[in-house]
Amino acid sequence: MLLWHVLGTVAAIGQAFAAATVLTAAFAGSLLDARALAAFGVLAILRAVFSYLNERAAFAAGAAARRRLRSDALSRLLHAGPALLRVRHSGELATIVVDKIEALDGLFSRYLPAQIFAIAGPSIVLLAVLYADSWAALLLLGCGLLIPVGMAIAGIGAAAASRNQFLAMARLQARFLDRVRGIATIVLYGRTEDEAASLGRAAAELRVRTMRVLRVAFLSSVVLDLAAALAMVVLAIHYFGLLQQGHRADLIWPALAVLLLTPEFFAPLRTYSAAYQDRLHATGAAESLVALPPLPEPDPPRQIRNIEARGVSLAFDNVVLTWDATRGPALDGLSFRVSAGETLVLAGPSGSGKSSVIEILLGFVRPDSGKVTINAVDITDLVPQALSRLTAWIGQRPVLFSGSIRDNILFARPEATAAEVTAAAKAARLDGFTAGFPDGLDTVIGEGGYGLSGGQAQRVAIARAFLKNAPLLLLDEPTAHLDPATEQEVLDSLRRLAAGRTVILASHSSAATGLGGRRIDLRDGKAVSVRGVA
Repeated sequence: MLLWHVLGTVAAIGQAFAAATVLTAAFAGSLLDARALAAFGVLAILRAVFSYLNERAAFAAGAAARRRLRSDALSRLLHAGPALLRVRHSGELATIVVDKIEALDGLFSRYLPAQIFAIAGPSIVLLAVLYADSWAALLLLGCGLLIPVGMAIAGIGAAAASRNQFLAMARLQARFLDRVRGIATIVLYGRTEDEAASLGRAAAELRVRTMRVLRVAFLSSVVLDLAAALAMVVLAIHYFGLLQQGHRADLIWPALAVLLLTPEFFAPLRTYSAAYQDRLHATGAAESLVALPPLPEPDPPRQIRNIEARGVSLAFDNVVLTWDATRGPALDGLSFRVSAGETLVLAGPSGSGKSSVIEILLGFVRPDSGKVTINAVDITDLVPQALSRLTAWIGQRPVLFSGSIRDNILFARPEATAAEVTAAAKAARLDGFTAGFPDGLDTVIGEGGYGLSGGQAQRVAIARAFLKNAPLLLLDEPTAHLDPATEQEVLDSLRRLAAGRTVILASHSSAATGLGGRRIDLRDGKAVSVRGVA
């Protein structure tokens, strides 16, 4: 990009000299210089080409930077897993990945090239002015040095205003997302007008803060305009005075060349001034990216162990996990063992640590101390892909995406055949209700499973697990929020799914103990009793 900037500046200098030559001949009453006119036209075309190439290079640089940053941000979010949602709103995280990374585009595509060219461009023009008139070069240098001072003063305020503006934007987006998700509750309780007014106030706050950013940002442009105007006025007065004294013959060309080059001297600084706002805007966005959980240090290469063939056994050995130090440990020295093909029920009140056990086994979080092993292999020694192949998970509210029921089942194993999907759906008893749909498994559902009941959505999740056919099945309150009849139907499907697999079931429900196996009662992250169930 710097190359195209420099070539464009050289072309502009050539244009200024050619125009000065033509105008000097016109003032002298002689014939116009045809070569100068031709040179002016050719340089104008070249300058347009250089400008186009510069814009293309800037766009490519910005797109590459955003792609790299978005990939890094998503990697960090995926590594942090659902545990991050305990402390950060999903709307705020979406703002970071989408809007705030987009706000960094100007930093890479405009500011960084303009920062270098703000020194190189005026220096090249200054050499040309020095050739025409050394006094004018000294004046332009003095006016140019005034600009960074003014921009620095304006930049302090603009950076603070930009941070506040991003904060207001994140709050508005998070609030709007919450209200969209809870629109049924809002309507039911008659709070539509109150919530609309509240969103209006948040939007007004964002508008005010955005205007503050623009107001402060205009100050740097004012400084630049004043410096350019000062230079033009002083130069005009200087040359007019010399002309009045009779220095005409040898003065017209230098005067015209200098006056034509003065805007070119300030053009790179003007570009930098405009791009400087991109830097200030990016500062607030970058702070949110820095605050994301870092990626762990790369581990040494580990062998992916094939342990599915002989089943999956696992053990917790004195495991301690703390989400929030002020609330105490979620797991406090928990120990238990599960044999291959065994079912273990984790029971206990909310907050006893059941879901924390599941999240450790899913690889979303590592314990603070203690050891978790799968087939005597430390879970941290398994690469994420190997752990993912071992496990199938069904939670309280299955995550279903907008699309067909078939697409949602295929999410577990996209390469599965149509026959395998049909078999998984039949095993989960999906055919009991999809037969009544006009398009069967190809029926389109909305985001979050809109269009399906809670029991139907849970059956889709069970079909996913059947299709994945993993040896370790993790169930986190799979029958929560279901009526007793639907709960029994879902449990029947889960019994078929659990056959021959190692199962960890976290549940309050007494009906869930019908899966059999042992039961561990948890309280405050500790095992208080262990017993078998029928």
